[in-house]
Amino acid sequence: MKLTGLLARNQNQPGVSGVARVDRRTGDLLRRVGRGDIVVLDQIDLDRATADALVKAEVAAVVNAAPSISGRFPNLGPEVLVAAGIPLLDGVGAAALGKIKEGSKLRLHDNAVYVGDREVATGVLQSVESVADQMIEAKAGMSAQLEAFSANTIEFLRRERSLVLDGVGVPELRVPIKDRQVLVIAPGQDHADDLKRLKKYLGEHRPVLIGVNSAADTLHKAGYKPDVIVGDPDTVGTDTLKCGAEVVVPAHDDGHAPGLERIQDLGIGAVTFPATANPEDLALLLADTHGANLVVTVGFQASLREFLDHGRSGSNPSTFLTRLKLGGKVVDGKAVATLHRARVSVGLVVLLVVAALVAIAAALLFSDAGGTYTDWIVNTWNSFTSWVKGLFS
Repeated sequence: MKLTGLLARNQNQPGVSGVARVDRRTGDLLRRVGRGDIVVLDQIDLDRATADALVKAEVAAVVNAAPSISGRFPNLGPEVLVAAGIPLLDGVGAAALGKIKEGSKLRLHDNAVYVGDREVATGVLQSVESVADQMIEAKAGMSAQLEAFSANTIEFLRRERSLVLDGVGVPELRVPIKDRQVLVIAPGQDHADDLKRLKKYLGEHRPVLIGVNSAADTLHKAGYKPDVIVGDPDTVGTDTLKCGAEVVVPAHDDGHAPGLERIQDLGIGAVTFPATANPEDLALLLADTHGANLVVTVGFQASLREFLDHGRSGSNPSTFLTRLKLGGKVVDGKAVATLHRARVSVGLVVLLVVAALVAIAAALLFSDAGGTYTDWIVNTWNSFTSWVKGLFS
């Protein structure tokens, strides 16, 4: 059990207690949750990105009106929550969101939610075992998801063909990218740790740095200045936005760009990028269209399960087509870090040279020709020192 959950336990009544944070819009909800809160949401097939954000916020418990695992495909969010020791009460019903008020004091015990002594909702308390069992059943739904993905890809290509294939609509940038390496960091799992492992690569190649959403803060906190920030400015800290990076804000088809108001309030220049693709893919298209010769990705999903995760299902066609367009130009940051760790160090090279010289000296010393070479070296050294002395006499 997480420490926050233990601290949130009511001293007089059993279970986990905390302040209710309620919203049907998961994105808005994540912006205001904090340590010890009990989150009440309505999200079928809870995705990993949402779960990671809840774990990072150190919430005390999660109450989901919808099933966190519907069985359509093996989504990753519930595994993340239960592994972190955060209680997950599932399927309490949509009516619970009307009964539970924002800011009220909630208590979670067994399969029920209480406001004071009044039971307001019941559901299924998930465990490591129950999640594992449901995930096995959900794997059967992957074929249907892949069929739906194929149809979505065709539809996306119809809408965004000129953007993906020809780069039409990609905004201009001031930072020079042509024939340079680019590192694109997204706020995926372990992205901060992966960035640390790339320290040698960053120092040697000095690539253009593109931060996506809150990953731009990760760059800034690690001591690097982002060259470009792509995403919703509301997800990025003020200091990072003011560091001098170019800001690219994704915009909807109608021209509305979420977060642009904040940029204007801060007095920072920005350009919009109208597209239905997700910010990570827009960052890759920016790098490719402006002539990058290599793109290193950090914090991007890698496995099939991550690719099909519900939180990304709407943007997966853009992800698939963008990767196809960039082809071998895209390299995962974990591979780059591994290659740099495997490189031979300067110290090892020096050690090998010294060992070789010692071996040569030993061979000369114990061979018949050793004396001859030794006398030649001594005579040469004496002649050299005599010549130097003659310059000052």
